Amino acid sequence: MTTPTSSVPFSDRLAAAVRRCRNPVVVGLDPRIEQLPAGLQPADRSATASAAAYRTFCCGVIDAAAALVPAVKPQVAFFEALGPAGFQALADVIAHARRAGLLVIADAKRGDIGSTAEAYADAWLGSSAPTGFGGDALTVNPYLGHDSLEPFVTVARERAAGLFVLVKTSNPGGGQFQDLAINGAETVYRHVAALVEHLALESRGSGHYGDVGAVVGATYAAQLAELRAAMPHSWLLVPGYGSQGAGARDVAAGFDAEGLGAVVNNSRAIIFAHARKPYSETFGAARWQEAVRAATEQMIAELQAETTVGRL
Repeated sequence: MTTPTSSVPFSDRLAAAVRRCRNPVVVGLDPRIEQLPAGLQPADRSATASAAAYRTFCCGVIDAAAALVPAVKPQVAFFEALGPAGFQALADVIAHARRAGLLVIADAKRGDIGSTAEAYADAWLGSSAPTGFGGDALTVNPYLGHDSLEPFVTVARERAAGLFVLVKTSNPGGGQFQDLAINGAETVYRHVAALVEHLALESRGSGHYGDVGAVVGATYAAQLAELRAAMPHSWLLVPGYGSQGAGARDVAAGFDAEGLGAVVNNSRAIIFAHARKPYSETFGAARWQEAVRAATEQMIAELQAETTVGRL
């Protein structure tokens, strides 16, 4: 494996980026062809034309938000659905985000064992990934057990990258398995959280937090507070803000006293802001990048007003 471009641990780079921007906002790149601004929708819906539209749109979102936020989170599925053309667009978007100085969290939710997990990690982690997909961090699924995480942890350490392990997800059906109590005692998500905290302690950089973090949804505010306490050394990636209904007060428990410890993802409510009030009335589709910027600034202001993010 090649030497990473940066030898600074991911956790330290994330903390520095959040402090520099004075906010923890992650802009989710979830392109949907039917929701793109009218001027970007392709004349045909072929994979090649759609991939080109996704590339243009996501790079435009990056250009609009790069000066404001520490990171972006491409959702791999939307690109993967377009086949080879989509994967090339994804690689181009990741490269564009890196040039803009943003951290990239690849949202691929990969998980497997042995050599297969090693191959996934090799593809998706770090700037030295041979595929061009390499994120500064990757979302991973832990439900094949500890040995399914070990290859990801190893590659992440070698490449100064990070991981966000699914612990308590934001979707309504997540509790079907995650909330099950084992032998009437702790829930499955608490058992996963204990493993994540152990891995975080083993991967600490120069600061308080480790390179292995957790995905914990904003739509379950009580569990977010519970898991913040259970994983004091783990960065939290918090989805569910905006279109899924959560707001600043719902995510407040995810932060420590200094405003660190969590990054909050917002996808549709930012990238498609041109199509919803008040941004549709002010900007419309023609000025969609201005709508992206205004929606991002609004979220930052909400977090600074309602949480300890205001202390950054």
